[in-house]
Amino acid sequence: MSMSTNEYEIREDCLYTGKHIWVKVEKGIATIGISDYAQKKMQEILTVELPHLNERIEAGEIIGSLGSIDSALDIISPVSGKIIDVNEELLDNPELINESPYDRGWIVKIEMKNEEELYSLMDPEDYRKYIEEMAEE
Repeated sequence: MSMSTNEYEIREDCLYTGKHIWVKVEKGIATIGISDYAQKKMQEILTVELPHLNERIEAGEIIGSLGSIDSALDIISPVSGKIIDVNEELLDNPELINESPYDRGWIVKIEMKNEEELYSLMDPEDYRKYIEEMAEE
């Protein structure tokens, strides 16, 4: 089953990782979640594991995970810093990630230590091409 990128919402104000994590940065705070593409691939998200508040993390570290009936996704932080907020509403309502991956389904907010880490992320156009290439495989 191949899907075109038109079937996925890719927000223009976010950056993306190859693991389908989006990052939206405002005043040094990175809000992080999974992309529309990732939530559609996982289908119904049933479980969410969140990191602890005030935890210090490095880019590339696993900070949580999502589970569905037949898949699991580690949430790998694209940035280093301190966790200043977690979306606890997801613990009781993991389906918010499916319903609203960029808004109500955000996962964590990190006070960034090094904004230069953002340079390694994909802009929306690069992410769109990345998904298209994956769809062709």
